[in-house]
Amino acid sequence: MSTSQKRLALAIIDFLSNSLKDGTVSSEDAESIEIAKSCIADTFHVDPSSQAAMKDAIGDQSLLSIYGVYEKLKGKTSTAPMPGASGSKSNNSASKPSDPTPSNPEAESFKSQGNTAMQQKDYPKAIDLYTQAINLSPTNPIYLSNRAAAYSASHKHTEACADAELATSVDPKYTKAWSRLGLARFVLGDAKGSMEAYQKGIEYEGNGGSEAMKKGYKTAKEKVEEEEGEGANDVAEPPTSPRAGAGAGAGGMPDMSGLASMLGGGGGGGGGMPDLGALMNNPMFASMAQNMMSNPEALQGLMNNPRLREMAQNFGGGGGGGQGGGMPDIGALMSDPSLREM
Repeated sequence: MSTSQKRLALAIIDFLSNSLKDGTVSSEDAESIEIAKSCIADTFHVDPSSQAAMKDAIGDQSLLSIYGVYEKLKGKTSTAPMPGASGSKSNNSASKPSDPTPSNPEAESFKSQGNTAMQQKDYPKAIDLYTQAINLSPTNPIYLSNRAAAYSASHKHTEACADAELATSVDPKYTKAWSRLGLARFVLGDAKGSMEAYQKGIEYEGNGGSEAMKKGYKTAKEKVEEEEGEGANDVAEPPTSPRAGAGAGAGGMPDMSGLASMLGGGGGGGGGMPDLGALMNNPMFASMAQNMMSNPEALQGLMNNPRLREMAQNFGGGGGGGQGGGMPDIGALMSDPSLREM
């Protein structure tokens, strides 16, 4: 029994255990899962309780993620016909399956040519050459990552993202793929996903990561924080005026009701309202009102002014010179020298 077969057996046991943990398999089937794991372990003479053995078998991946890579690659490469499909066994040599290892000389040649095309900024040619290398070695993370770089340079960021994701699935330790995935996601507007990709790259690089990887992470993080800040602003409306507070009217305007009550409360115009036309036509009162609107604190000071309170009491109740309904005579108010000084 080969080492590869034993590793596959351990990967299957790991898959069954995870399927039970994540709820893929019902707890009612837990006993059956345990029996299946025990049978596989006994038959293939492996020890699933050994962390070292499991790490050696699947590394940082899982059987499910490995199969996911296979599914992504399906249909991207040409498949060789089954032996005998052409009616002659002698034709098998003409349809040999591609060598998936990085040492495939023909694939390496295409990659080198692709690198030259990249240096010459001939990105379409580079994509074509890298694609030919991938057809010969579909699980080579270097070829996939290089083509992702060529796609990014051609502004085909969706394709770049797909290649970079596949490269990181094949070999998470190949950090260039994480960097290219971070870039593609960022340009596509996925700042959070970009930040996560750069973070993975930093982790696999070790020693705090390279400067380029840290710079990419910082840029993505700042974008995430900016977007979160904009989202918060959309929910909470800021106050219209920092001065608005107690005693302020709607929209941060000063509450004129206190002043109105002082000046005869309910006198003036029809319906008990003060004659606003007469008030606002007076230039001195208009200037005072403008000052109070720009400085609401001035209203409080005005209302606390003893001279004004005295005048209000004298004018109240429709006293001499007052207008209808107890409203004081605006002309008399505005000609008072004490009020001019306010």
